[in-house]
Amino acid sequence: MSEAKGNRRKKTKGQSPPQPRTAGQNLQTGALRRGVISAFILFHLFVITVVALPLKAFSGVKELVMPYMRWSGLFQSWDMFGPDPVKVNSYVKAVVISRDRHMQVWSFPKMEDLGLGERFRKERYRKFMEVLPQPQLAPLWPDVAIHLARSLDNSADPPDKILLIEFQSDIHPGSVDSPEPVARPNVFYEDYLPPGALR
Repeated sequence: MSEAKGNRRKKTKGQSPPQPRTAGQNLQTGALRRGVISAFILFHLFVITVVALPLKAFSGVKELVMPYMRWSGLFQSWDMFGPDPVKVNSYVKAVVISRDRHMQVWSFPKMEDLGLGERFRKERYRKFMEVLPQPQLAPLWPDVAIHLARSLDNSADPPDKILLIEFQSDIHPGSVDSPEPVARPNVFYEDYLPPGALR
């Protein structure tokens, strides 16, 4: 019996039982958590306001936070409003040419063709399509083409070449009775798929 007690003492020797947290420690942890959450919210309110306001006084801060705002999807370009709103309506289509020279046209979703719920979910997708044809985003074009080729892959007749085409039509404010303007096509990317791209 005394040996068993001695063995128990040896096992627990050097190991202190876990101490229950005091009320003060719980309050400190809760206060720290609330402080971090509040700082997170205040930071985002501040940078969203700075980026959204067209003031030159904040230009240095804008340059500093814009990479994060683009990465997080929180940026907002106010080109839809004043002082110089966008004067063209644009959308993007892809033409996929297979090895047997069959063509397939794939249209990126247009907001006016979607329901309210789908518009809400795909709004960032629309913004991506609006800026994709810009020359500074040319490094993204091959990846977009490969993504489309994979989604339209047919093992019997796989995609071979992809064209990305932007269509633009002028917006004429106030002209309700005028005919729908004809969209002008502009091929901004055209290339064959590299070997192994469909894997």
